[in-house]
Amino acid sequence: MANKVELISSSLVSATATAASLSRLELNLWDLRLLPVVPIRRGLIFHSSHFQSQQHLIQHLRNSLSRALDFFPPLAGRLATTPHGSDTATFFVDCNNAGAEFTHAVADAVSISDLIEPRYTPEIASSLIPINIGVTNYDGISKPLLAVQVTELADGLFIGCAANHAVVDGTSFWHFLNSWSEISRGSESISRSPIFDRCNFAAVDNKLIHIPTLEKNLIKAPSQLLPQKVFHFSKEKLAQLKAKANSEAGTDKISTLQALMAHLWRSTVRSQTTNNDSTTRTMAIAIGARARMSSLPDGYFGNAVYAAALAISEGELLQKGLGAAALRINELISKQTDEAITRDAEKKVNLQHWEVRSGPLPLAFGGSHRLDMYGCDFGWGKPIAVRSGKAWNMEGLVVVSPAAEAGGMDLEVCLSEEKLVALEEFITSV
Repeated sequence: MANKVELISSSLVSATATAASLSRLELNLWDLRLLPVVPIRRGLIFHSSHFQSQQHLIQHLRNSLSRALDFFPPLAGRLATTPHGSDTATFFVDCNNAGAEFTHAVADAVSISDLIEPRYTPEIASSLIPINIGVTNYDGISKPLLAVQVTELADGLFIGCAANHAVVDGTSFWHFLNSWSEISRGSESISRSPIFDRCNFAAVDNKLIHIPTLEKNLIKAPSQLLPQKVFHFSKEKLAQLKAKANSEAGTDKISTLQALMAHLWRSTVRSQTTNNDSTTRTMAIAIGARARMSSLPDGYFGNAVYAAALAISEGELLQKGLGAAALRINELISKQTDEAITRDAEKKVNLQHWEVRSGPLPLAFGGSHRLDMYGCDFGWGKPIAVRSGKAWNMEGLVVVSPAAEAGGMDLEVCLSEEKLVALEEFITSV
Protein backbone atom coordinates (compact mmCIF):
# COMPACT_ATOMS: atom_id res chain seq x y z
CA MET A 1 0.00 0.00 0.00
CA ALA A 2 1.37 3.40 -0.94
CA ASN A 3 0.89 5.43 2.21
CA LYS A 4 0.55 8.72 0.38
CA VAL A 5 -1.84 11.43 1.47
CA GLU A 6 -2.21 14.24 -1.05
CA LEU A 7 -3.34 17.56 0.39
CA ILE A 8 -5.77 19.21 -2.03
CA SER A 9 -6.62 22.41 -0.15
CA SER A 10 -6.50 23.98 3.28
CA SER A 11 -8.28 27.05 4.58
CA LEU A 12 -9.60 28.70 7.71
CA VAL A 13 -13.33 28.39 8.32
CA SER A 14 -14.97 31.05 10.47
CA ALA A 15 -18.39 31.07 12.05
CA THR A 16 -21.15 32.57 9.92
CA ALA A 17 -22.32 34.86 12.72
CA THR A 18 -20.92 38.37 12.40
CA ALA A 19 -20.93 38.84 16.17
CA ALA A 20 -20.05 35.92 18.44
CA SER A 21 -22.33 35.16 21.36
CA LEU A 22 -19.21 34.91 23.53
CA SER A 23 -16.17 37.17 23.31
CA ARG A 24 -13.90 35.64 25.94
CA LEU A 25 -13.69 32.34 27.79
CA GLU A 26 -11.58 32.05 30.92
CA LEU A 27 -9.64 28.84 31.51
CA ASN A 28 -10.11 27.09 34.83
CA LEU A 29 -7.57 24.99 36.70
CA TRP A 30 -8.50 21.75 34.93
CA ASP A 31 -8.07 23.50 31.56
CA LEU A 32 -4.74 25.03 32.50
CA ARG A 33 -3.26 21.71 33.61
CA LEU A 34 -3.60 20.48 30.03
CA LEU A 35 -1.69 23.33 28.37
CA PRO A 36 1.59 21.36 28.17
CA VAL A 37 0.06 18.21 26.68
CA VAL A 38 -1.33 17.45 23.24
CA PRO A 39 -4.66 18.03 21.49
CA ILE A 40 -7.40 15.40 21.29
CA ARG A 41 -7.14 13.64 17.90
CA ARG A 42 -9.83 11.29 16.65
CA GLY A 43 -11.05 10.13 13.28
CA LEU A 44 -14.34 8.76 11.94
CA ILE A 45 -14.37 6.21 9.10
CA PHE A 46 -17.32 6.03 6.70
CA HIS A 47 -18.21 3.84 3.73
CA SER A 48 -18.60 5.80 0.50
CA SER A 49 -21.65 4.03 -0.96
CA HIS A 50 -24.12 6.78 0.00
CA PHE A 51 -22.07 9.87 -0.89
CA GLN A 52 -23.04 12.44 -3.44
CA SER A 53 -20.30 13.89 -5.64
CA GLN A 54 -17.09 14.26 -3.65
CA GLN A 55 -16.63 17.93 -4.48
CA HIS A 56 -20.18 18.73 -3.36
CA LEU A 57 -19.56 16.73 -0.17
CA ILE A 58 -16.39 18.63 0.71
CA GLN A 59 -18.05 22.00 0.22
CA HIS A 60 -21.09 20.84 2.19
CA LEU A 61 -18.90 19.80 5.15
CA ARG A 62 -17.02 23.11 5.03
CA ASN A 63 -20.27 25.11 5.03
CA SER A 64 -21.88 23.06 7.78
CA LEU A 65 -18.73 23.40 9.90
CA SER A 66 -18.98 27.18 9.59
CA ARG A 67 -22.59 27.08 10.77
CA ALA A 68 -21.75 24.73 13.64
CA LEU A 69 -19.09 27.17 14.87
CA ASP A 70 -21.87 29.72 15.44
CA PHE A 71 -22.84 27.64 18.48
CA PHE A 72 -19.23 27.00 19.63
CA PRO A 73 -17.38 30.34 19.32
CA PRO A 74 -14.33 29.25 21.40
CA LEU A 75 -13.41 26.67 18.75
CA ALA A 76 -13.13 29.43 16.15
CA GLY A 77 -10.88 31.50 18.43
CA ARG A 78 -7.32 31.41 19.73
CA LEU A 79 -5.63 31.15 23.08
CA ALA A 80 -4.47 34.46 24.47
CA THR A 81 -2.40 35.55 27.45
CA THR A 82 -2.07 38.53 29.69
CA PRO A 83 1.51 38.72 31.00
CA HIS A 84 2.19 39.55 34.62
CA GLY A 85 5.29 39.98 36.70
CA SER A 86 7.69 37.18 37.69
CA ASP A 87 7.32 35.39 34.33
CA THR A 88 3.67 34.52 34.90
CA ALA A 89 0.58 35.00 32.77
CA THR A 90 -3.16 34.43 32.72
CA PHE A 91 -4.65 32.38 29.88
CA PHE A 92 -8.03 32.66 28.20
CA VAL A 93 -9.73 31.95 24.87
CA ASP A 94 -10.16 34.98 22.66
CA CYS A 95 -13.33 34.19 20.71
CA ASN A 96 -12.17 36.32 17.80
CA ASN A 97 -13.52 34.09 15.02
CA ALA A 98 -10.04 33.69 13.55
CA GLY A 99 -11.29 30.36 12.24
CA ALA A 100 -10.86 26.62 12.44
CA GLU A 101 -8.59 24.83 9.99
CA PHE A 102 -10.28 22.77 7.25
CA THR A 103 -8.19 20.52 5.02
CA HIS A 104 -9.29 18.42 2.06
CA ALA A 105 -7.02 15.48 1.23
CA VAL A 106 -7.01 12.37 -0.93
CA ALA A 107 -5.49 8.97 -0.16
CA ASP A 108 -6.90 6.95 -3.05
CA ALA A 109 -4.51 4.03 -2.46
CA VAL A 110 -5.74 3.60 1.13
CA SER A 111 -8.82 1.49 1.78
CA ILE A 112 -10.93 1.12 4.92
CA SER A 113 -9.50 -2.34 5.48
CA ASP A 114 -5.99 -0.84 5.50
CA LEU A 115 -7.04 1.21 8.53
CA ILE A 116 -9.05 -1.24 10.61
CA GLU A 117 -7.67 -4.69 9.82
CA PRO A 118 -3.91 -4.46 10.62
CA ARG A 119 -2.70 -5.94 13.89
CA TYR A 120 -1.54 -2.52 15.07
CA THR A 121 -2.84 0.96 14.29
CA PRO A 122 -1.11 1.79 10.97
CA GLU A 123 1.20 4.79 10.65
CA ILE A 124 -1.01 6.21 7.90
CA ALA A 125 -3.76 6.87 10.47
CA SER A 126 -1.77 9.77 11.94
CA SER A 127 -1.56 11.41 8.50
CA LEU A 128 -5.35 11.47 8.30
CA ILE A 129 -5.83 13.49 11.48
CA PRO A 130 -4.59 17.11 11.50
CA ILE A 131 -2.03 18.62 13.90
CA ASN A 132 1.42 17.10 13.90
CA ILE A 133 3.27 15.12 16.51
CA GLY A 134 4.90 17.44 19.04
CA VAL A 135 2.27 20.19 18.85
CA THR A 136 0.91 20.99 22.29
CA ASN A 137 -2.16 22.84 23.52
CA TYR A 138 0.06 25.80 24.38
CA ASP A 139 0.55 26.27 20.63
CA GLY A 140 -3.11 27.33 20.46
CA ILE A 141 -1.81 30.87 20.95
CA SER A 142 -0.83 30.89 17.27
CA LYS A 143 -2.59 27.81 15.84
CA PRO A 144 -6.30 27.04 15.40
CA LEU A 145 -8.02 25.45 18.38
CA LEU A 146 -9.92 23.13 16.05
CA ALA A 147 -8.59 21.43 12.92
CA VAL A 148 -10.52 19.15 10.56
CA GLN A 149 -9.16 17.00 7.75
CA VAL A 150 -11.53 15.28 5.34
CA THR A 151 -9.68 12.57 3.39
CA GLU A 152 -11.12 10.68 0.44
CA LEU A 153 -10.15 7.00 0.68
CA ALA A 154 -10.34 4.37 -2.05
CA ASP A 155 -13.68 3.14 -0.71
CA GLY A 156 -14.69 5.61 1.95
CA LEU A 157 -14.13 8.83 3.81
CA PHE A 158 -12.08 9.66 6.89
CA ILE A 159 -13.06 12.74 8.91
CA GLY A 160 -10.19 13.50 11.26
CA CYS A 161 -10.54 16.13 13.98
CA ALA A 162 -8.11 17.63 16.44
CA ALA A 163 -9.17 20.01 19.22
CA ASN A 164 -7.15 21.86 21.82
CA HIS A 165 -7.37 19.85 25.03
CA ALA A 166 -7.07 22.98 27.17
CA VAL A 167 -10.40 24.09 25.71
CA VAL A 168 -12.31 20.79 25.49
CA ASP A 169 -12.30 17.38 27.10
CA GLY A 170 -13.66 14.23 25.44
CA THR A 171 -17.27 15.00 26.38
CA SER A 172 -17.13 18.51 24.89
CA PHE A 173 -15.20 17.24 21.85
CA TRP A 174 -17.93 14.74 20.96
CA HIS A 175 -20.66 17.26 21.88
CA PHE A 176 -19.28 19.47 19.13
CA LEU A 177 -18.89 16.68 16.56
CA ASN A 178 -22.43 15.43 17.13
CA SER A 179 -23.72 19.00 16.84
CA TRP A 180 -21.80 19.52 13.61
CA SER A 181 -23.28 16.31 12.21
CA GLU A 182 -26.77 17.58 13.10
CA ILE A 183 -26.14 20.75 11.10
CA SER A 184 -24.75 18.66 8.25
CA ARG A 185 -27.97 16.62 8.17
CA GLY A 186 -29.93 19.83 7.60
CA SER A 187 -30.89 21.03 11.06
CA GLU A 188 -31.03 24.78 11.61
CA SER A 189 -30.12 24.41 15.29
CA ILE A 190 -28.55 21.85 17.60
CA SER A 191 -30.35 19.64 20.08
CA ARG A 192 -28.08 20.45 23.04
CA SER A 193 -26.53 23.86 23.49
CA PRO A 194 -23.08 24.19 25.06
CA ILE A 195 -22.89 26.05 28.35
CA PHE A 196 -19.85 28.29 28.77
CA ASP A 197 -20.85 29.92 32.08
CA ARG A 198 -18.39 28.87 34.78
CA CYS A 199 -19.58 31.11 37.60
CA ASN A 200 -20.91 28.12 39.57
CA PHE A 201 -17.70 26.13 39.24
CA ALA A 202 -15.58 26.31 42.39
CA ALA A 203 -12.29 26.29 40.49
CA VAL A 204 -12.93 29.67 38.88
CA ASP A 205 -13.83 31.36 42.12
CA ASN A 206 -10.09 32.08 42.28
CA LYS A 207 -10.70 34.65 39.53
CA LEU A 208 -7.76 35.03 37.15
CA ILE A 209 -5.18 32.32 37.71
CA HIS A 210 -1.54 33.29 37.29
CA ILE A 211 0.70 30.45 36.13
CA PRO A 212 4.33 30.29 34.98
CA THR A 213 5.06 30.79 31.29
CA LEU A 214 5.34 27.45 29.59
CA GLU A 215 8.32 27.48 27.23
CA LYS A 216 10.35 25.32 29.63
CA ASN A 217 7.47 23.17 30.79
CA LEU A 218 6.23 21.50 27.64
CA ILE A 219 6.05 17.76 27.18
CA LYS A 220 8.82 16.48 24.97
CA ALA A 221 7.78 14.71 21.79
CA PRO A 222 8.58 10.98 21.86
CA SER A 223 11.86 9.98 20.24
CA GLN A 224 10.05 7.17 18.41
CA LEU A 225 6.42 6.23 17.94
CA LEU A 226 5.21 3.20 19.84
CA PRO A 227 2.68 0.78 18.36
CA GLN A 228 -0.98 0.96 19.34
CA LYS A 229 -3.47 -1.89 19.23
CA VAL A 230 -7.24 -1.88 19.53
CA PHE A 231 -8.56 -4.72 21.70
CA HIS A 232 -12.24 -5.33 21.07
CA PHE A 233 -14.60 -6.67 23.74
CA SER A 234 -18.08 -7.75 22.73
CA LYS A 235 -21.18 -7.22 24.87
CA GLU A 236 -21.15 -10.92 25.72
CA LYS A 237 -17.47 -10.96 26.74
CA LEU A 238 -18.00 -7.89 28.92
CA ALA A 239 -20.98 -9.52 30.62
CA GLN A 240 -18.77 -12.52 31.46
CA LEU A 241 -16.07 -10.28 32.95
CA LYS A 242 -18.58 -8.33 35.03
CA ALA A 243 -20.27 -11.48 36.32
CA LYS A 244 -16.94 -13.07 37.22
CA ALA A 245 -15.67 -9.95 39.02
CA ASN A 246 -18.84 -9.54 41.09
CA SER A 247 -19.00 -13.26 41.89
CA GLU A 248 -15.42 -13.36 43.10
CA ALA A 249 -15.86 -10.17 45.17
CA GLY A 250 -19.22 -11.27 46.61
CA THR A 251 -20.97 -8.09 45.48
CA ASP A 252 -23.11 -6.67 42.69
CA LYS A 253 -21.70 -3.13 42.57
CA ILE A 254 -18.73 -3.64 40.22
CA SER A 255 -19.50 -2.05 36.85
CA THR A 256 -18.66 -3.43 33.44
CA LEU A 257 -15.92 -0.83 32.88
CA GLN A 258 -14.40 -1.47 36.31
CA ALA A 259 -14.24 -5.20 35.58
CA LEU A 260 -12.66 -4.52 32.18
CA MET A 261 -10.04 -2.16 33.63
CA ALA A 262 -9.16 -4.75 36.27
CA HIS A 263 -8.86 -7.43 33.59
CA LEU A 264 -6.50 -5.33 31.46
CA TRP A 265 -4.45 -4.29 34.49
CA ARG A 266 -4.03 -7.88 35.67
CA SER A 267 -3.31 -9.09 32.13
CA THR A 268 -0.61 -6.44 31.70
CA VAL A 269 1.02 -7.36 35.00
CA ARG A 270 0.80 -11.09 34.25
CA SER A 271 2.54 -10.50 30.91
CA GLN A 272 5.27 -8.37 32.52
CA THR A 273 5.59 -9.99 35.95
CA THR A 274 8.74 -9.22 37.92
CA ASN A 275 8.24 -12.33 40.08
CA ASN A 276 8.42 -10.04 43.09
CA ASP A 277 5.19 -9.94 45.08
CA SER A 278 6.14 -6.67 46.77
CA THR A 279 6.61 -4.74 43.52
CA THR A 280 4.12 -1.86 43.36
CA ARG A 281 1.84 -1.70 40.34
CA THR A 282 0.07 1.57 39.56
CA MET A 283 -2.84 2.64 37.41
CA ALA A 284 -4.48 6.02 36.87
CA ILE A 285 -8.05 6.67 35.77
CA ALA A 286 -9.47 9.79 34.17
CA ILE A 287 -12.48 10.66 36.30
CA GLY A 288 -15.35 12.59 34.74
CA ALA A 289 -16.75 15.26 37.04
CA ARG A 290 -19.96 16.14 35.22
CA ALA A 291 -22.17 13.50 36.80
CA ARG A 292 -20.53 13.95 40.20
CA MET A 293 -20.67 17.74 40.70
CA SER A 294 -24.00 19.44 41.31
CA SER A 295 -22.53 22.76 40.12
CA LEU A 296 -21.79 21.49 36.61
CA PRO A 297 -24.82 21.77 34.29
CA ASP A 298 -25.58 19.44 31.43
CA GLY A 299 -23.82 20.74 28.35
CA TYR A 300 -20.93 22.29 30.31
CA PHE A 301 -18.27 23.08 27.71
CA GLY A 302 -14.67 22.72 28.84
CA ASN A 303 -12.60 20.30 30.85
CA ALA A 304 -14.30 18.49 33.70
CA VAL A 305 -11.95 15.56 34.17
CA TYR A 306 -9.06 14.76 36.48
CA ALA A 307 -6.93 11.75 37.43
CA ALA A 308 -7.23 9.39 40.38
CA ALA A 309 -4.54 6.78 41.02
CA LEU A 310 -4.44 3.35 42.62
CA ALA A 311 -1.36 1.36 43.67
CA ILE A 312 -1.40 -2.35 44.58
CA SER A 313 1.41 -4.82 45.13
CA GLU A 314 2.02 -7.30 42.34
CA GLY A 315 1.27 -10.15 44.71
CA GLU A 316 -2.13 -8.79 45.71
CA LEU A 317 -3.06 -7.96 42.13
CA LEU A 318 -2.29 -11.42 40.78
CA GLN A 319 -3.08 -13.73 43.68
CA LYS A 320 -6.40 -12.26 44.83
CA GLY A 321 -8.04 -12.47 41.41
CA LEU A 322 -10.15 -10.31 39.12
CA GLY A 323 -12.85 -9.57 41.71
CA ALA A 324 -10.45 -8.16 44.30
CA ALA A 325 -8.78 -5.86 41.76
CA ALA A 326 -12.11 -4.69 40.37
CA LEU A 327 -13.40 -4.01 43.88
CA ARG A 328 -10.38 -1.83 44.64
CA ILE A 329 -11.09 0.16 41.48
CA ASN A 330 -14.76 0.43 42.47
CA GLU A 331 -13.78 1.75 45.91
CA LEU A 332 -11.43 4.34 44.37
CA ILE A 333 -14.13 5.62 42.03
CA SER A 334 -16.74 5.64 44.83
CA LYS A 335 -14.56 8.11 46.74
CA GLN A 336 -14.82 10.66 43.93
CA THR A 337 -17.57 12.74 45.53
CA ASP A 338 -18.52 16.36 44.87
CA GLU A 339 -16.35 17.40 47.83
CA ALA A 340 -13.34 15.37 46.68
CA ILE A 341 -13.61 16.73 43.14
CA THR A 342 -13.80 20.31 44.39
CA ARG A 343 -10.62 19.77 46.40
CA ASP A 344 -8.88 18.46 43.30
CA ALA A 345 -10.11 21.38 41.21
CA GLU A 346 -8.53 23.80 43.66
CA LYS A 347 -5.07 22.22 43.62
CA LYS A 348 -2.19 24.27 42.35
CA VAL A 349 -1.46 23.94 38.64
CA ASN A 350 1.74 21.98 38.03
CA LEU A 351 3.11 22.31 34.51
CA GLN A 352 6.22 20.15 34.66
CA HIS A 353 7.52 17.75 32.04
CA TRP A 354 5.90 14.36 31.89
CA GLU A 355 8.75 11.98 32.59
CA VAL A 356 9.05 8.21 32.32
CA ARG A 357 8.82 6.79 35.81
CA SER A 358 11.30 4.28 37.09
CA GLY A 359 10.06 0.80 37.93
CA PRO A 360 7.16 -1.14 36.36
CA LEU A 361 5.11 0.66 33.77
CA PRO A 362 1.90 2.32 35.07
CA LEU A 363 -1.32 2.20 33.08
CA ALA A 364 -3.33 5.38 32.46
CA PHE A 365 -6.97 5.01 31.40
CA GLY A 366 -8.63 7.82 29.44
CA GLY A 367 -11.67 8.17 27.22
CA SER A 368 -15.09 6.71 27.96
CA HIS A 369 -17.44 4.11 26.53
CA ARG A 370 -20.31 6.54 27.19
CA LEU A 371 -19.18 9.10 24.59
CA ASP A 372 -21.52 9.22 21.60
CA MET A 373 -18.99 8.58 18.84
CA TYR A 374 -21.19 6.50 16.58
CA GLY A 375 -24.03 9.01 16.66
CA CYS A 376 -22.09 11.27 14.29
CA ASP A 377 -24.25 10.88 11.21
CA PHE A 378 -23.41 13.66 8.74
CA GLY A 379 -26.22 12.62 6.40
CA TRP A 380 -24.98 9.35 4.94
CA GLY A 381 -25.08 7.01 7.91
CA LYS A 382 -23.10 6.37 11.06
CA PRO A 383 -19.34 5.73 11.07
CA ILE A 384 -18.15 2.15 10.89
CA ALA A 385 -15.06 2.71 13.06
CA VAL A 386 -13.29 5.34 15.18
CA ARG A 387 -9.51 5.67 15.35
CA SER A 388 -7.11 8.06 17.09
CA GLY A 389 -3.83 9.48 15.88
CA LYS A 390 -0.48 8.92 17.51
CA ALA A 391 -0.21 12.37 19.07
CA TRP A 392 0.32 11.55 22.71
CA ASN A 393 2.32 8.37 22.16
CA MET A 394 2.74 7.62 25.87
CA GLU A 395 3.59 4.07 26.83
CA GLY A 396 0.91 2.68 29.10
CA LEU A 397 -1.87 4.96 27.79
CA VAL A 398 -5.22 3.17 27.33
CA VAL A 399 -8.08 4.94 25.54
CA VAL A 400 -11.57 3.55 26.20
CA SER A 401 -14.18 3.89 23.45
CA PRO A 402 -17.58 2.42 22.66
CA ALA A 403 -17.49 -0.30 20.02
CA ALA A 404 -19.37 -0.01 16.76
CA GLU A 405 -21.92 -2.55 17.92
CA ALA A 406 -24.11 -1.69 20.91
CA GLY A 407 -22.82 -2.80 24.28
CA GLY A 408 -19.24 -3.49 23.21
CA MET A 409 -16.08 -1.59 24.14
CA ASP A 410 -12.73 -0.98 22.47
CA LEU A 411 -9.45 -0.41 24.32
CA GLU A 412 -6.68 1.28 22.35
CA VAL A 413 -3.46 0.35 24.15
CA CYS A 414 -0.08 1.98 23.59
CA LEU A 415 2.91 -0.20 24.56
CA SER A 416 6.16 -1.37 23.06
CA GLU A 417 5.66 -4.12 20.49
CA GLU A 418 7.28 -6.66 22.80
CA LYS A 419 4.85 -5.81 25.60
CA LEU A 420 1.83 -5.82 23.29
CA VAL A 421 2.73 -9.28 21.99
CA ALA A 422 3.08 -10.54 25.56
CA LEU A 423 -0.22 -8.90 26.56
CA GLU A 424 -2.19 -10.54 23.75
CA GLU A 425 -1.59 -13.96 25.26
CA PHE A 426 -3.39 -13.05 28.51
CA ILE A 427 -6.05 -10.51 27.57
CA THR A 428 -8.14 -12.86 25.41
CA SER A 429 -8.93 -15.20 28.33
CA VAL A 430 -11.57 -14.35 30.94
